[in-house]
Amino acid sequence: MSLKKFWKVSILSIIAVFMLAACGSKEETTGGSSEKGLEKIKDKDKIVFGVKNDTRLFGLKNTSTGKVEGFDVDIAKALAKEVIGDENKVEFVEVTSKTRVPLLQNGKIDAVVATMTITEERKKEVDFTDVYFEAGQSLLVKKGSKIKSIDDLKAGTKVLAVKGSTSAINIAEKAPDAEVLQYENYAEAFTALKSGQGDALTTDDAILYGMVDEDPSYELVGGQFTEEPYGIAVKKGNTELVDELNKALKTIKDNGTYDEILNKWIKNK
Repeated sequence: MSLKKFWKVSILSIIAVFMLAACGSKEETTGGSSEKGLEKIKDKDKIVFGVKNDTRLFGLKNTSTGKVEGFDVDIAKALAKEVIGDENKVEFVEVTSKTRVPLLQNGKIDAVVATMTITEERKKEVDFTDVYFEAGQSLLVKKGSKIKSIDDLKAGTKVLAVKGSTSAINIAEKAPDAEVLQYENYAEAFTALKSGQGDALTTDDAILYGMVDEDPSYELVGGQFTEEPYGIAVKKGNTELVDELNKALKTIKDNGTYDEILNKWIKNK
């Protein structure tokens, strides 16, 4: 082989390697990985859902059984039954408002069913299914509190919220004079309220009803001051899984399963 021919062959080989690498990278970051998302679930024959462990009525760990129970958990099981044919083919991984997106993005979980409000900002990071629950932000106070509505959250009042939640952002905007204290999870925030570290706790009413269920000496005040549509989040670009979950959601709403789960857990809805 002449030197000229040798260099020509070498350059063409290098170009071919780069083209193959580029194609591979594109497949991993766009359509290729999304198409494999559902396939991967069916191959391993189970869906890994991220759920909260500290949110009474939606996802709360039963200390007696060690299992997580609630509305979100039962919805996840019902979806698993539709997607892979068995409600028991699920694995639950604990998430918090702060960790649910990172765990989804690094592939530790397939989907998040964890009182997660659909927002335009979050849509930049994950994809959502259709709305599966309509909640609204409200206030929880000790019965007899002088705080009756969001208008009473003036300078000098302390409002408790959870890190990474939309509630913390909303309350800072709607009651800018109040001091907002943020905690890692709802259990910590409620404990802080009960120990007098704050005047009110704010999050979605559906979650607050769970706290009232736990301790009836607290009550919701002021009604809803936001709309919080909950969606199931999946990794960005995993459109095939979104479509499959939406199809499953429609099925469980049509066949009555959804209402059975709703009536079981959310009696105030």
